[in-house]
Amino acid sequence: MSLPALALFAGVVVVPLAMTVLLSFHDWGQYKGIEPVFILKNWHEVLSDSYFHEMFGRTFRIAFCVTLLAALLGAPEAYILNRMKSPWRGLFLLVILGPLLISVVARTLGWALLFGGSSGLVNKALINLGLASSPLPFMFTETGVIVALTHVLMPYMVLAVWASLQRLDPQIENAAIALGAGPFTVLRRIVLPQVMPGILSGAVIVFALAASAFATPAIIGGRRLKVASTLAYDEFLNTLNWPLGAAVAVLLLVALVAIVWGTNRLVERRYAQVFA
Repeated sequence: MSLPALALFAGVVVVPLAMTVLLSFHDWGQYKGIEPVFILKNWHEVLSDSYFHEMFGRTFRIAFCVTLLAALLGAPEAYILNRMKSPWRGLFLLVILGPLLISVVARTLGWALLFGGSSGLVNKALINLGLASSPLPFMFTETGVIVALTHVLMPYMVLAVWASLQRLDPQIENAAIALGAGPFTVLRRIVLPQVMPGILSGAVIVFALAASAFATPAIIGGRRLKVASTLAYDEFLNTLNWPLGAAVAVLLLVALVAIVWGTNRLVERRYAQVFA
């Protein structure tokens, strides 16, 4: 019964990945094109050139900042959502999940329209009101990419933490308050340890999606602020150096798989009782 699903998975995932890995070991020249020979030139260039080090460093730095912001904003939001009563809980859950129904490109373009140089709506308003003498730097900056990606990926963190909060018995909080614990102590000693697996699980999802994101860095960062995904895109479609672009893409995939797998192992080992 599972054979058709396995065949489909092999056809759309395994085979293209294997072809991309093989492509990364081929040679390329401006006049000779792609040559199906086995060489390590592309991998040596990616691993030894400081330019690629900077691209990957920026990619993971942005992903880390997005994950941190999503955790700091999403965990309290999920806690407040969990404490709401009907029908407000359903309404605000719709508000949180609503952006997932809108294209990532549309949401990112919204940020560009708000802060895009002197023509952005917010920058225009700030300048007209005398609150700013020049447009706020947003486009083609790491800050702009981080803010836009945090907005795009926030629902994943909220949902992960909210799912973890479903395991929390409200009577435990009431018992702690009855025994003299303050609200901050209840949050720090009771709520936070129990929702930490959800925060860490959400962090893994957000980090992986942020590090592999393409549309948001391409629109907000542009060609001035490249990350690994936009670098691979440029190598494939602009310089036409497919083998080098394949090496960048495969290295990003391997790095993300290693980070996600290692983090999942640590989370499951630390919170084994939750995943039992």
